[in-house]
Amino acid sequence: MKRFISKLAVVLTCTFPAFAAHANGLRVLSEDGFASARGDAFAATADNSSAIYYNPAGLTQIEGTELRGGIYGIYLDPTYISPGNSDTYRVGKHYAFIPQLYFSHTLTNQAVSFGLGVYAPFGGSISWPQNTGFRAVATHGSTTYLRIAPTIAFQLGDHLSIGGGLSANHARVELQQGLTRFATPFANDFRFTGSGWAVGGDFGALLKPWDFLSFGVTMRTATSFNLKGETALIDQPFIQSTATQARANAQFPLTATFAVSYRPTEKWNLEFDADYAEWSDFNKLVIAQQKAPPFPVQQNVPVKLYWQDSWNYEFGVTRYFDNGWHASGGYVFSENSVPNSYYTPLAADMDRHFFSVGVGRTGKTFDFDVTYQLGYGPSHTVTGSLPSATPGFFAGQNANGTYKFISHAIFVSAGVHF
Repeated sequence: MKRFISKLAVVLTCTFPAFAAHANGLRVLSEDGFASARGDAFAATADNSSAIYYNPAGLTQIEGTELRGGIYGIYLDPTYISPGNSDTYRVGKHYAFIPQLYFSHTLTNQAVSFGLGVYAPFGGSISWPQNTGFRAVATHGSTTYLRIAPTIAFQLGDHLSIGGGLSANHARVELQQGLTRFATPFANDFRFTGSGWAVGGDFGALLKPWDFLSFGVTMRTATSFNLKGETALIDQPFIQSTATQARANAQFPLTATFAVSYRPTEKWNLEFDADYAEWSDFNKLVIAQQKAPPFPVQQNVPVKLYWQDSWNYEFGVTRYFDNGWHASGGYVFSENSVPNSYYTPLAADMDRHFFSVGVGRTGKTFDFDVTYQLGYGPSHTVTGSLPSATPGFFAGQNANGTYKFISHAIFVSAGVHF
């Protein structure tokens, strides 16, 4: 069974391509088309099987069996302007497609529901040109994160539901930077690639004291990974290509959401969510190599992050029409998580604004949602930064400059009821 689960995770991870994250740090907020149309303000509504992510307690609202999946297609265009507004640089990859899959079942005449979700709550991939002026700080980084979340929920009386479960989490991290300022005339790079598993926990509660008002709260534990892999370095003509087994410990943050939904009539649903991420746990990791690499690369490479806790503030509204049709709109303000002191272009984080609109229909056996999302990050100027990692000698470069962000996304979700 363990071997089967490991093989399944590898297959699923390959279908979850790394992508540039669209929320604070490496967070991925949008995990369902209907929720995304509402600015991901969904934890106090949670009335489809994506509740496995947004609020597990919401599974008790779903009758029978539901299978729901989605695909999140996104175009991202982060840009970097070097100090003095002299040159503008763009990343090498702009498109990504991220799937999700949810299954839920509520027992007949029982106050118990079960679910299984497969989704990516974190992730990011970014590659910068070699001539940005910070190649010795960072050139490429990717984080692929997959969560497999079995879930159970209970209806406790007429007004309260609770839910949660343990999750299996798989992460793969790749970091790459130059050893010197220039990529030519001699190749020089340092790269770490590692992957690992971690167990996490999810909990949610949904309180509906009246038909027109509900409150939701969710909490997802931090996950700690022992990433095992290797480093690869080259510094011609002094060092030929060398690979060494290596590992690093990384902790992804605890997250929590507090939500309230107000339904003035059956035709309207307004919700506000405050979503918190404890990124201060994401402060430092050490890449420990099994064997001492050739000089001047050090054996244990510290990677300084010192990220800061941050919030996402989400507002959404849905108008319900006849024959199961609905239309939604939403807004998210996402706080920056990456301080200037060790600013990394691999996150290129900043305060960001997201606007979304969507339409959909819920039927007896089939439902769907289609959403458009626009993301915008105003100019964020970084000064006084130091490189987060210097595996070799310090090349005198930093990540100072001005960063901007824009994205366009289409989210399509569909569900089948049995």
